[in-house]
Amino acid sequence: MPTITHSTGVRSTRTLGKVCLVLGVVMQFTMPLDTNARHPVRRAGQGVGTDRLMERLKIGGSAQEIALRKRCFGGGVTGTARCVFTSDADGDTLHVQTQSSRKNYADASHVSAVILGGGTGVQLFPLTSTRATPAVPVGGCYRLIDIPMSNCLNSGINKIFVMTQFNSASLNRHIHRTYLGGGINFTDGSVQVLAATQMPEEPAGWFQGTADAIRKFMWVLEDYYNQNDIEHVLILCGDQLYRMNYMELVQKHVDDNADITISCVPVNESRASDYGLVKLDSSGRVIQFFEKPEGADLESMKVDTSFLSCAIDDTQKFPYIASMGIYVLKKDVLLDILKSKYSQLQDFGSEILPRAVLEYNVKACIFTEYWEDIGTIKSFFDANLALTEQPPKFEFYDPKTPFFTSPRYLPPTRLEKCKIKDAVISDGCSFSECTIEHSVIGICSRLSIGCELKDTMMMGADLYETEEETSKLLLEGKVPVGIGENTKIRNCIIDMNARIGRNVVIANSKGIQEADHPEEGYYISLRGQVNNG
Repeated sequence: MPTITHSTGVRSTRTLGKVCLVLGVVMQFTMPLDTNARHPVRRAGQGVGTDRLMERLKIGGSAQEIALRKRCFGGGVTGTARCVFTSDADGDTLHVQTQSSRKNYADASHVSAVILGGGTGVQLFPLTSTRATPAVPVGGCYRLIDIPMSNCLNSGINKIFVMTQFNSASLNRHIHRTYLGGGINFTDGSVQVLAATQMPEEPAGWFQGTADAIRKFMWVLEDYYNQNDIEHVLILCGDQLYRMNYMELVQKHVDDNADITISCVPVNESRASDYGLVKLDSSGRVIQFFEKPEGADLESMKVDTSFLSCAIDDTQKFPYIASMGIYVLKKDVLLDILKSKYSQLQDFGSEILPRAVLEYNVKACIFTEYWEDIGTIKSFFDANLALTEQPPKFEFYDPKTPFFTSPRYLPPTRLEKCKIKDAVISDGCSFSECTIEHSVIGICSRLSIGCELKDTMMMGADLYETEEETSKLLLEGKVPVGIGENTKIRNCIIDMNARIGRNVVIANSKGIQEADHPEEGYYISLRGQVNNG
């Protein structure tokens, strides 16, 4: 049976069968080749991608094809070598010598992350009426801030700053419990919270934009970066749902010798105007950046995304490439941008990046895995309920890259004669003779006899009320935390610590799109009702 031996060295010009594709760092291995097989034999390492991607991505050696590969995946994936061979490869043993084009390896110890806490959270109101956007519960037991924080830790990045501003009490409390007092060992790293504060030269003190937020604390960051030999700065958002190895993004940044690298996703026309859009040349360099274009401006930002056919089934549905709001910058470039060149500009997306693409080497890295911007009530609601699908598009649990959250030490959920279908149930809940369908139930939730929940996101509770406390409240004509007997709820977000009584129906049967009733404890927004107690 023919084999192939692969080792580092000088690239061979010999053709192996019809296709040979090598991505990333070269490794030495011996691979059996089945000459009787009708289909190519494929073997993959531990990096990004799938067998389906490799089967479809049959790239030869032309400059155009190599450029397309680099636009999509960069110069390679750390620790990965992949080959595709057809059965007509000649000889019993084929020897190939290749040389990795990578010259430098990114070191996570020289990378610092800055997570932006967001603004007033208007689009997620009323969920942000008493909390910052990154503190909004998601997936039953997590907070949105857990997404970038966990991605950082799983990527080996442990020098993290979180910038907070509006309604930051619960966010600060969660960060302290989870990442400062929760038992996570940062060894030589740290997590620091930088809250908007009043400066002598700037009495207002509030962050005016993403760039201004970092600029206001540049005196802290610059000192820290110099002391810890930081070379690259990763800027992240606190209101997105995704799983990413940030060091692969940083590695592409290093491979390209980029000043700025923007992580991007393909988007359809219905969502394109919500994001900053980019245009690329054949090398993956960003030649135009337009923040939230509309009308003719939106049409002008359409691009040919056929080079993504290796990862997307129908690229015609995604004619735009949008910024994820995730950037990697060389430390010196960040300082130059914020302290001198663009010292009067306040925001990365709307002001700095459209200018920077003309003066700096700005590259794009395309991300084709699951990503959801939790920027509106509708996207928040849909993303949570999507967790109940089979199979789900996104899962919080992965043994190699777990998502962290506050250790609450709650008891297991107790169920008594319940009917549950397609649901996510968190710890510490108590259900009795109730029906739950296509819903996400948060920690410490209580559902009484006869309750019915469908298409509902219930965030749970911060505290327990004992049987005695519950009985006392009922005798006094008050409502305990949780949902009372025979209550039926459809298409609803129930906020933390909400109290809903007996025989209540929340269904929006009239199909109202928008309505505010804070005095009655509920809002109707776009899709379903938001009940905050």
